[in-house]
Amino acid sequence: MAAGSCLLLLLPWLVTASHSPPGCKIRITSKGLDLVKQEGLRFVEQELQNITMPDVHGKEGQFHYNISQVKVMDLQLASSNLHFQPQQHLVFNISNASISLRFRRQLLYWFFYDIGSINASADGVHIHTVLQLAKDEAGRLKISNMTCNASIARMHAGFSGTLRTVYEFLSTFIVTGMRFLLSQQICPSLEHASLVLLNSVLDTVPVRNYVDEHIGIDYSLLRDPAISTDTLDLDFKGMFFPRARENQELENHAVEPVIKETERMVYVAFSEYFFDSAMHSYFQAGVLAIELQGEKVPKDLEVLLRATFFGTIFMQSPAVDAPLRLVLQVSAPPRCIIKPSGTSVSVSAFLNISLVPPGRPAIQLSSMAMETKLSAKVFLQGKALRVQLDLRRFRIYSKQSALESLALFSLQAPLKTLLQLTIMPIINERTKKGVQIPLPEGMDFTKEVVTNHAGFLTVGADLHFSKGLREVIEKYRPAPTAPTYPSSWPAEPSRDPRQL
Repeated sequence: MAAGSCLLLLLPWLVTASHSPPGCKIRITSKGLDLVKQEGLRFVEQELQNITMPDVHGKEGQFHYNISQVKVMDLQLASSNLHFQPQQHLVFNISNASISLRFRRQLLYWFFYDIGSINASADGVHIHTVLQLAKDEAGRLKISNMTCNASIARMHAGFSGTLRTVYEFLSTFIVTGMRFLLSQQICPSLEHASLVLLNSVLDTVPVRNYVDEHIGIDYSLLRDPAISTDTLDLDFKGMFFPRARENQELENHAVEPVIKETERMVYVAFSEYFFDSAMHSYFQAGVLAIELQGEKVPKDLEVLLRATFFGTIFMQSPAVDAPLRLVLQVSAPPRCIIKPSGTSVSVSAFLNISLVPPGRPAIQLSSMAMETKLSAKVFLQGKALRVQLDLRRFRIYSKQSALESLALFSLQAPLKTLLQLTIMPIINERTKKGVQIPLPEGMDFTKEVVTNHAGFLTVGADLHFSKGLREVIEKYRPAPTAPTYPSSWPAEPSRDPRQL
């Protein structure tokens, strides 16, 4: 009983531990799927037009025939549908399509030999495919399995030439064989297109890559996608890491993003953890520090600082004309706060003011603490998430005494100006590049709208294909392998009627 009670007490904790909250979440809606269907349909047409079929040869009495060099000439996909199917599937249907073919004929009847081409049409083509989506070992979204059924309702062939009557007699055998072989080639072609070619496009989604020389980001999926009848939700880790400690994990205590909207094609949500991990990584990388010395210190500020610390400077008379040095150092990882009213960043830092006499040790004049609050404007451009920071509140105080804090009050305004005119442009230049959102190559966002919530923000957008699927696939296409057919099928069509 005691063990059972302990298990019941631990059960809520175990459930929570198994469901790690995402730092980044992406939702694709039915509207986004409609755009994907349009691009995917063009891709399917191209793949089906490249179907390769083995030769068909046979014998009926004294008639020997060989059908070779089968080529798809035209494809008409009259009706198609792509939709979500819970829990992890996409369903793609093509109905009442038609496929036009042309192939080479060879016929030997006693001493009569005839060659030429035949035009054929496969009508009432129905294709039903189900794609299973899952997270692979690397944390990347992949098509893990595919089921396919294809059927052809009817097939017609047009014959011409000296033995047209004979061909029409044999059309039942030829057309039946061609219909069977064509239907057998559709699903393998689509299976290769999905499991190999489309997965090569998904391979372009960034999973774990470097942002700059200091930090990287982990976009690995935390779990398999969650699919409803109208949406596909992807939970990404969304954690930055310092490149010097790539295996470091920062525990996520932030609010989990919740996306309820379905009006736009896609929604991307970021929790406070997403931004906190970035600032924590930069802090650990030791780059949240700026030093100004000599001519880099604004002249007006230098005059004011020398006047403020005149007594100290006077006591160190040999160093009165020494250059000033300001060192601004963040003292703790900055924190991001996201509210419906806006996004802000709280920063604690210290500012050391020193004199640097040539050839002598630096003389510290003051070490003051700073507390600032920055307003953050988050926006999306293309696939890059960018942040524009602006100084909103600023306070300095002495770490030594309240009396010195009072004396520093006159420095509040000029130091704030220094931050706004000198430091903030440097910070915003670093954030200008932004970080890429985990979308495949060739797909971008348009008409972005940012909405703040309590603890997270969402970006609603439409999708745009800047590159076609075919263009991306050709760029990353695996090396081709030679098709293999059963030994009963000749690799090349016969050229000699005596071999028929």
